[in-house]
Amino acid sequence: MLYIVLSASIHGVEGGQHSFSDRVIFLLPSASASQAASGWSATALRCFNLLGKSTSKSVTQVQAQATEAMAEPAYTVPVFRDRTSEGTEEYQRVSANVGKGLAVIQQELHRMRVATKVQVDNLAIQREVKDMMAKKPDLLDDVPKMPDFLVALRPHTVWEKTPVKLFCTVSGNPRPIVKWYKGGKPVDPLSAPGKYKIENKYGVHSLIISRCVVSDTAEYSAVATNQHGTATSKATITVKRPAGSGESCHLGLVPHLTEIHASKLEVTLLDRFPVSFGVEGSSISLVCTMVVVPDLPNVPPMAQWYRDDKLLKPSKLAEMSVGGGVARLTLPHLAKDDEGLYTLRIFTKDGTTEHSAYLFVSDAAPTAAGAPGAPMSVKAYDINSDYVLVAWKPPNTVNEAAITGYFVDRCEAGSDTWVQCNDAPVKICKYPVHGLSIGRSYHFRVRAVNSAGMSRPSRKSDKVTAIDPAESERLQGTDEGYVTIPGEPTDVHASEIFKSYVVLSWKPPSPRGRAPLWYVIEKCLAGTGAWQKINTAVKLHSPRYPVFDLQEGQKYQFRVYSVNMYGSSEASVPSEPIQKVDEDGVPSAPGQIVATRNTKSSVFVQWDSPKHQKNLMGYYIDGRIVGSKDWFPCNHKPFKHNRFVVHGLIPGESYVFRVQAVNVFGLSEESQESSPIAVEPALSTPSAPFGITMLSSDGSSITLAWQSPKHCGGSKVNAYYLDKRDADTLDWKEVNLAAVKERICTVDNLTDGTFYEFKVAAGNLAGLGVPSAPSAPMKCEAWTMAEPGPSYDLSFSEVRGHSLVLLWKAPVYTGASPVTGYLVEMAKKGSTEFTNLTPEAVSHRFLQVSGLEEGESYVFKVRAVNADGIGKASQVSVPVCARALPGTKEIEAGVDEETGDIFLSLEACEISETSKFVWSKNYKPIGDCPRVSLSTKGRTSRLTFTNPDKDDLGRYSVVVTDTDGVSSSHTLTEDALNTMLELSYAIRHPVVPLKHGLNYEILEKGHVRFWLQAVKISSSVSYRFIVNDKEVTSGEGHKISHDVATGIIQMTVDHFTRANEGTYTVQIHDGKAKTQSSLVLVGDVFKAALKEAEFQRKEHIRKQGPHFSEYLYFTVTEDCTVMLACKVANVKKETAFHWYKEDDEIVLDTPPNVMSGACALPIPLFSRKDQGVYKAALSDDRGKDTSVFDISGQVFDDIINAIAQIAGASASELVLQCTPEGIRLQCYMNYYTEEMKTIWKHKESKIASSEKMRIGGTAEMAWMQICDPSDKEKGSYSIEISDGVKTHTRSFDLSGQAYTDAYEEYLRLKAAAFAEKNRGRVVGGLPDVVTIMEEKSLSLTCTVWGEPTPEVTWFKNEQEVASSEHTKVTFDGGKFASLVINKVTPDDSGKYSINVRNKYGGEFVEITVSVYRHGEKIPEPKLGQATPAATPAATPAATPAATPVPRSPAPPSKTPTPTPSKSQTPAPSLKSPTPASTPASTPVPKSPTPTPKSPTPSRGVKSPTPPRFMKSPTPPRK
Repeated sequence: MLYIVLSASIHGVEGGQHSFSDRVIFLLPSASASQAASGWSATALRCFNLLGKSTSKSVTQVQAQATEAMAEPAYTVPVFRDRTSEGTEEYQRVSANVGKGLAVIQQELHRMRVATKVQVDNLAIQREVKDMMAKKPDLLDDVPKMPDFLVALRPHTVWEKTPVKLFCTVSGNPRPIVKWYKGGKPVDPLSAPGKYKIENKYGVHSLIISRCVVSDTAEYSAVATNQHGTATSKATITVKRPAGSGESCHLGLVPHLTEIHASKLEVTLLDRFPVSFGVEGSSISLVCTMVVVPDLPNVPPMAQWYRDDKLLKPSKLAEMSVGGGVARLTLPHLAKDDEGLYTLRIFTKDGTTEHSAYLFVSDAAPTAAGAPGAPMSVKAYDINSDYVLVAWKPPNTVNEAAITGYFVDRCEAGSDTWVQCNDAPVKICKYPVHGLSIGRSYHFRVRAVNSAGMSRPSRKSDKVTAIDPAESERLQGTDEGYVTIPGEPTDVHASEIFKSYVVLSWKPPSPRGRAPLWYVIEKCLAGTGAWQKINTAVKLHSPRYPVFDLQEGQKYQFRVYSVNMYGSSEASVPSEPIQKVDEDGVPSAPGQIVATRNTKSSVFVQWDSPKHQKNLMGYYIDGRIVGSKDWFPCNHKPFKHNRFVVHGLIPGESYVFRVQAVNVFGLSEESQESSPIAVEPALSTPSAPFGITMLSSDGSSITLAWQSPKHCGGSKVNAYYLDKRDADTLDWKEVNLAAVKERICTVDNLTDGTFYEFKVAAGNLAGLGVPSAPSAPMKCEAWTMAEPGPSYDLSFSEVRGHSLVLLWKAPVYTGASPVTGYLVEMAKKGSTEFTNLTPEAVSHRFLQVSGLEEGESYVFKVRAVNADGIGKASQVSVPVCARALPGTKEIEAGVDEETGDIFLSLEACEISETSKFVWSKNYKPIGDCPRVSLSTKGRTSRLTFTNPDKDDLGRYSVVVTDTDGVSSSHTLTEDALNTMLELSYAIRHPVVPLKHGLNYEILEKGHVRFWLQAVKISSSVSYRFIVNDKEVTSGEGHKISHDVATGIIQMTVDHFTRANEGTYTVQIHDGKAKTQSSLVLVGDVFKAALKEAEFQRKEHIRKQGPHFSEYLYFTVTEDCTVMLACKVANVKKETAFHWYKEDDEIVLDTPPNVMSGACALPIPLFSRKDQGVYKAALSDDRGKDTSVFDISGQVFDDIINAIAQIAGASASELVLQCTPEGIRLQCYMNYYTEEMKTIWKHKESKIASSEKMRIGGTAEMAWMQICDPSDKEKGSYSIEISDGVKTHTRSFDLSGQAYTDAYEEYLRLKAAAFAEKNRGRVVGGLPDVVTIMEEKSLSLTCTVWGEPTPEVTWFKNEQEVASSEHTKVTFDGGKFASLVINKVTPDDSGKYSINVRNKYGGEFVEITVSVYRHGEKIPEPKLGQATPAATPAATPAATPAATPVPRSPAPPSKTPTPTPSKSQTPAPSLKSPTPASTPASTPVPKSPTPTPKSPTPSRGVKSPTPPRFMKSPTPPRK
């Protein structure tokens, strides 16, 4: 449908006053352009007729109507939505007739032509008369005249913080333009909003300073100018501060200041609080800023806050403040009770000014998923001595389960302990609480319950005190004191009847007396007379009592007794029969619901009231996005009216709504859903354009530009109309009859040198909006400057928290040379200090501005530059706040998954019905371009590239019109484009994506499997295997299959031979996608595969009999025993198992148990001698198998490292052991062998084995001996045991006292060894027992040794034997001692002994001699008892086993140092017995001599004798 815009204007003079003009815009539907043309004249005539009827209105009435039309409406429900029944019928009738078609409209137009012609003729006559009446004054006004002040400015002296007004009257022709100056500088009202006000009414010019300060003291001047000259009027304003206010008073007399009441102030609201949203438990502040004249700190404005038209009072839950130009209401602890329409009302000298906005409070997070919201509006009614009735409002349940009941809690004032009042949930929103304590105060709260759990508690009620409200009145009565027994109660009835309970009420007795009174209640089934008491447990003090235990279907009667300390009254008259009835129930569902447009984020919803309201509390409104299943609550507190504005909706989104009615029983059924409605502003005329600026002038015309209206009125602005006037007149004249589409216009036919004012009005489908404010006077004179004119149309895009993009248009007037660039300046809102953002002029007409403060507002201006200099600055832009719109999204670059198209897409966070997506490249509109295509669906716009290449690189931006600045940009880079091109190609030429290409694996039995895996395949996939250019099908020798779940396609070759060498290919087709993968199996790769296949085939055959499932391997146990192990399979009891080393069978004490599945060969004390080839053989009647393990080379090293790992971990700390040869450090471990990698270090220097430092070890320890130590050997010693991965270190600090003690012990042992070596001893020749026949000769001969030569003494039975003829004692050459008994007799039997001794010690040897007679049985020999000789030289050694001693002297065997057991480490103080090595002066082998298996000890207990090869100890050096 097309629309035509008809414009008409009228001028008139009434009563000799100044003329005025007005315009009405009619937008009429037309089926075609021809119909529009044919109907234009008639419609215009009707417009003139309508205007003619209104000419009788006075100028004052018209101005009042214009003022009222321009005023911004307060927050109220639109009047047209609240229609009467007659208005509703009319609205429906008109709506039904709208679509009757164009034929009816054309008939109406024809009728209008005839009726309008008469009105047009009348209008022409009236205009001619008015022109003639105004002709004479116009002639007088044509006389030129320079400005002249008829009334000049007057000086003023005022007090601080009071207002002052300067005014003057100016004449002149043309009418002069007046500008105000302070101290020679122009007065700018925008520099301090609310402080300065400049007015011009009927030639009277005034400057008002609202609130003077001392700094306002200055000379003020008014300068009037027209084309004939200039006039100036000056006056001084002096501002004084009262005495005592920080400055002395400059006036001698202080005038009396009239007291100013708050209601006499002039208040103008500025920033007003918007519709707000809060959550239970949080806080929120509603703030209004204002300008107060005069602004007196001790007289703040009188402000009142209302919620739902109920006055609020300051409290802990509502904190109020006013002052400093701000009125604030803070709600510190939000609850759903706080939801409602809030109104700020301020009293002014003109009445009141107010502002209203709705506050929504949503439920806090539930305590359990699905639990209901909290109840609200908990109040206590019918308060008595021990009874109150608690009532509340139910919460809204949208997606939660239905509420099954409520629990009521009470708490005494001043306490935090809540007590539950009801044991079972009550199903209605009322509950009688009884049993309260008289005189105590209580709070109450309520919790809701459903199947999912318990809600949060409601806000607690106001404090109530349990007291009879009429108690004090009764006590003041004069007759009460004479009454003892009270009278009976009266009017017993049921005040509340529900299915859950019945509340009995009655009137107290009269008279009742002053004694404390209580009541007793009885009940009976109606008509039976069988009365029984029902309140025996408690005394009832209130004339109310809830009864819960009545049976359904039965009727009851009740009567009440009054009781006090004197007695009981008679029974009251029984009540009427009372029966518990079914609950009255919830209301019926509301009627038809209609949703209409309101604003860009709200919808107006209204509905019909339910037919059965049943004490209606209000309504709950729910909403749902079209296409979604989830409903959301629009309000959280029952709303009383049947119309509601739903706020917080997504602009441009479509919603449906439903309504539920609420009463004490709960929520009604949902109403029917409304029709879907898009969230768009209600259709209205646009607001006024603004920012009229002059772009150029040639002396006869002026080119103007302006900013579009801030509010388009829900429809696209499609027309602009301009008016002009001379600056010295009040008459406005039309500039254009035809609508101007763009925001730039050249006004022709102007007079050179004349000042003009302009105003602009915008039009849309709803009509013509209010005109803009008049522009500043603009002088029509030709521009001749060489610099450019101003840029214009400054706009913003991509506004974010810290950046934005500024755009502008080139100046119309370019100057003497072309524009080469632009300079941009920026300032914070309210500041006059601009910062240059472009050190060098930019050539493009946009600028990315970054580094902004989020939430701060900024203004900008632009200057064009050419070769002649910098041009005029543009008009300062409108302030822009650096904050992104809620829900802002950025442009996304992507590739369509179906078509492969590369696109840029934006989803708008808000949109309107008239919005359009305007795409630009490098901020130049794209328009119709073959390289891209544009598409829009809902809130999303997409720019698709037709054939993308490098020419498409650049910055793309999009702006969504008719929104609050929804815009975004995206820079398309070459890398990103290449990536998307690759993806696009993959989509347009689809392939089956592969996880793994064609590969092969050797299976058991020597089968070869060729396989590949796709990411995904369908059940309809097809494929081919091609081997050496020949397709292979599933059959004998080949098995081909696939698995859709895993995407695997495979072929198995049963017998793989040399004939299978070649190239393998798989071709796959799956829908439109296809792919292929090849594998070349030739040469060495094929030989390796064939070898592996043959091996697996042989392995399969091998495993048919007994075989090794795991071949031989080694392990090392904790005691460092090496185990050769293997695992066997497919064995039976008859299977034989044998171990071999170098083909020699190893027979174990315990035969291997093959049935256990594992066999092992232990190798203890592993060393180099255990190297060799080990073999395990397994055989039975089914076959045999062998496993070979070669312990040599790297394998041997690995075993040693494994031993070293365990031994090193078990190594003890170094132990100090002294010997006669030196100091020895020993490290005990589980096992030691010289093949282990051990390093001894002295002060971090490696020690090599030498005569000085000897290194060795045994199976249980490693040692290092320092021979003949000196001070050089002091320091730290350590041993490092390496296992190839880790080094185990043990250390000992041989210095200080440790070295001193060790050295002393070494010297002691060395001296003891020398003494042992040189002491006297028997070295051989004597037996232990001698048995001899009498008359025989006995010769006891032995060899002795000692240095010096020892003394020899013989004893018999401990008596020294002297040499005689019978017993001869000899000692020859100091070596041979003998005792000869000639012809022994039985008396010679006994214990003989020899004592060999020198200065170093000696030895005592015993011999038992038995003499028997001839013919007697040889007696059993009896050994003598060994008696150790007490020698001071050394501690005697233990007695070894008795064996014959060789007769010839020989050196003793080398005996190693005895080692302790594994579980015990010897203490460092343990003395070494026989030394194990020679001193340094005696050459010995480097390695210690092994201990002989059978050492030969001496017979009997002997004194310690040093070995023969040891020399005398060398005294230590001093």
